[in-house]
Amino acid sequence: MNQEVPDPNSSDLLNNLSGNRRDLLATITKGLHAAATFADVLPELESHMLKFLEAQRLTVYQNARDGQEIIAKYKTGQELLEIRMPLTANSIAGYVAVSGNPIRIDDVYDAEKLRKIHKTLNFNAVYDKRSGFRSRSMMVVPIKNNAPLLGVLQVINKVGNDVFTDDDMKLASHLAGLLAKKFHQEFEATDSPYDFLVKRGLITTEKIEAFQKRMKKEQVTMTYLLVQEQKIPQELVAASLASYHQVPFMRYDPNITPPKNLLKKLNMSYLRRQLWVPLAGDPSEELLILIDDPSDFARQMEIQRALPAKKYIFRVGFPEDILQYLGGGSVSAFLHGLAGDMEKENVEDSERVDEGVEAGEINENEGTVIQLVNRLIIDASRAGASDIHVEPGKGKAPSVVRLRIDGICRQALEIPSTHIRAVLSRIKIMSRMDIAERRKPQDGKIMVRVKGQPLELRVATIPTVMGESAVMRVLASGSGVSFDRLNLSERNYQELDRLMQTPQGILLVVGPTGSGKTTTLHSVIGRINTVERKIWTAEDPVEITQPGLQQVQIDHKIGFNFAAALRAFLRADPDVILIGEMRDPETAHSGIEASLTGHLVFSTLHTNSAPETVIRLLDLGLDPLNFADALLGILAQRLVRTLCEACKQPYKPQEDEWERLRRLYGVQYWDELDRKREDSVLYSPNGCGKCSKTGFKGRTGIHELLVNSKKVTEKIAHKATAEELRAVGMEEGMRTLIQDGVVKVLKGQIDLSQLFRVAVE
Repeated sequence: MNQEVPDPNSSDLLNNLSGNRRDLLATITKGLHAAATFADVLPELESHMLKFLEAQRLTVYQNARDGQEIIAKYKTGQELLEIRMPLTANSIAGYVAVSGNPIRIDDVYDAEKLRKIHKTLNFNAVYDKRSGFRSRSMMVVPIKNNAPLLGVLQVINKVGNDVFTDDDMKLASHLAGLLAKKFHQEFEATDSPYDFLVKRGLITTEKIEAFQKRMKKEQVTMTYLLVQEQKIPQELVAASLASYHQVPFMRYDPNITPPKNLLKKLNMSYLRRQLWVPLAGDPSEELLILIDDPSDFARQMEIQRALPAKKYIFRVGFPEDILQYLGGGSVSAFLHGLAGDMEKENVEDSERVDEGVEAGEINENEGTVIQLVNRLIIDASRAGASDIHVEPGKGKAPSVVRLRIDGICRQALEIPSTHIRAVLSRIKIMSRMDIAERRKPQDGKIMVRVKGQPLELRVATIPTVMGESAVMRVLASGSGVSFDRLNLSERNYQELDRLMQTPQGILLVVGPTGSGKTTTLHSVIGRINTVERKIWTAEDPVEITQPGLQQVQIDHKIGFNFAAALRAFLRADPDVILIGEMRDPETAHSGIEASLTGHLVFSTLHTNSAPETVIRLLDLGLDPLNFADALLGILAQRLVRTLCEACKQPYKPQEDEWERLRRLYGVQYWDELDRKREDSVLYSPNGCGKCSKTGFKGRTGIHELLVNSKKVTEKIAHKATAEELRAVGMEEGMRTLIQDGVVKVLKGQIDLSQLFRVAVE
């Protein structure tokens, strides 16, 4: 039997359950009720659910709440998977999600009977082939509370080679009801479209009911009544709809025009009656649909019949907005106050159309790997990650994806071992690497646009004993940070501001990779970037762009390195030159020569401190006298994670901690801070939602500025040691990285644990 099955009343069946099944149901109910989240309790309840349903396997999908897909949070068997399923009728679970109807199938391989249910419905057998498991019968039930979809329960193979019965469907529907209650609680879903407003005391249930009667009588929308009469802000009405429907809200944007090629296939009167409109996309890929009620399963099915597409993205919107897009209906004055829009999140290749990865290799959804890699890039960009690490697992163990955020790696997700090769192939295709070469390291880059903003990723793949590993360095184009926001000490701020106004000489910013050297240099350059100055920069890569600069990208493949760029700049009438890095003797010599011939030169170096930089450059063969004459100053820096302002905890420092701070800063210098323990408050990390429970959010710099002087020049000319240079620098006002960090601990910006992560005593 292959048919859609109505949601049955299971009360009689439940009353007649055997003692064992009744105990299983009680265990499942108790476990779901007690668990904080659904994911927490699944490993414990898996076997109980299978025994209760007398099935071999099951998959539980949750609504992704993005209007695009459902996510399989758990799958029984050998592997723990996360599978994303588009909201389309092409797959069995997707069909149930879209239609809202439970379905029972006796033979998933019977394509003809699947098409009788829906013409696009099919079963992809790739997973069966890969795992050796053969699916036969299946029952799939929507997990929903009232109307909004919360998930899908997919049950596979009745134990004993039988097919599922009507009674089995009743039990599955009952279990789906229990899951719906859990998901409803976990998603913080509301019970009606305007329950969000009622719970906040903005309107009563009785007033909502009265408005609903007036809607029909006066032919006005609920939005109009809530905003115009109840004076509820539009943003809160939008939030209420999004909370109930569990999809993002989209506001009217006059810059968006529904595609004519899509509208010509549809009757405008029909769209106005049905209150939905296609806003973007291509049926061969995905369509963005704005609808006033995305929980209306019948309309979702009608949309998919009227506009067949590979994938759909649903957004909830006001009826007035939909009519405005369709060129009909009156537009109240308040509509003009709707600002902003919910942009469709996607990753666009800035240079070409993405080549596909064969979807059948992965699961039932064509394009799953493409979506996964795109999602990695989107999530990394949104989280402010500097690097994406894709690390293989041993044997059949899942691969791990970690994001480096604020200098710390955090695990983002796991990729099943069956998927990792396809994911790496996709990354290689986007990076223009050889996908067949898995024995040698490869380098490449990806140029994409995320939500309209350019994003470059530097990609490296390296073979390991467990398989290929990939690292993507995220190089987001941006406008940099203003000089005033570098968090410099007063002395460092004044000295650096003075040095950058000098007409000639060389100023260096030093530190390890990822210490913010480029950001600082561009902050300095931005301060002196005026129409009177001609500024050339050579960078690898160009991460920050500024109007008024002539910025050049280094390309080592054609022999265009920093030294070559510097030689070219000297023929181009420069006032200021920025060289991304002094990594070799030729570049270092050229930079010094340029600074001695009337140019202001900025550059970076990978050294640990300002005094050590002098030793490093002299080791590259620079003439001590020339270097001493050219040098303006050296700024060493590190980036330290800052305490979360929303949750950091104040406390009074103990005597031993206070004494340690004094020793770190230097007892002989401590009095200049004018701080007493009894009057001071320090802060410790706590953890909240804004900082992902880490206690830290963002990073700030700690700095060490060695300013050239007569004494420093003499020391350089005589090839003094780093310790001798440090002593002279501190005598003249320089404070070390540790000392600057201690000041920021006392200010409550950082704590000692983070200071010691980046600087040593």
